[in-house]
Amino acid sequence: MITLPRPSVIVLDIEGTTSSTWFVHDTLYPYSRARFADILSREGHPDVERARGQIIQEAGLDPEAGVDKLVAALEGWLDSDEKRTPLKTLQGLIWAQGFSAGDLTSHFYPDAIPAIRSWHEQGIDLTIFSSGSVNAQTSWFGNSPEGDLLPMFNGHFDTENAGPKKIPSSYATIREAIGVPAGQLLFFSDLVEELDAARADGWGTVGVRREGDQYFDRGVGDHPEISSFEQVTWR
Repeated sequence: MITLPRPSVIVLDIEGTTSSTWFVHDTLYPYSRARFADILSREGHPDVERARGQIIQEAGLDPEAGVDKLVAALEGWLDSDEKRTPLKTLQGLIWAQGFSAGDLTSHFYPDAIPAIRSWHEQGIDLTIFSSGSVNAQTSWFGNSPEGDLLPMFNGHFDTENAGPKKIPSSYATIREAIGVPAGQLLFFSDLVEELDAARADGWGTVGVRREGDQYFDRGVGDHPEISSFEQVTWR
């Protein structure tokens, strides 16, 4: 058990924190991979058009590059697990369609949803910061095994509206948007680089280590460590 000052706002990572990274890699990634060409073939959708331009710029492609080259760039980033914004944008759109169609249901660790409900009932504001797009986040929390969890969340941040997860300025952006002093913010993540970045901006941090998950062996450095949200209490 760890006992911490009661925060005003809890900011949650998703993969490896509330939910299994393996579910994302083994279920959601293949689902999106099979549909990249289809979504890039759609013209006129502003998010798709923006992502198309970002792919061309980030991959150094010809401005007239065809769908096959765009898909190859996306698949290369997916294979190397790069958190590229256009990749996350398109995955979010694809997953939203999958959740809406009933093809997908999000995964949560058994302790995650009870903790989210408890913190919400205690009057603690809840926010998400994930490398997954805001579209992906809303689909994920809106289609949980226990139904729609979105009413319990006040904000959603991703690499597009906040910035990369491993640099302090992204956490400063979130802090300023929320309007709460850094000392009243508590961030949960499984990645030490993200925890370090949040702490560099003055946030409280908790490292989440789930046995068997992707980054378990890396540890969480000198951050307070839990394996279940049940291990957190307030003073």
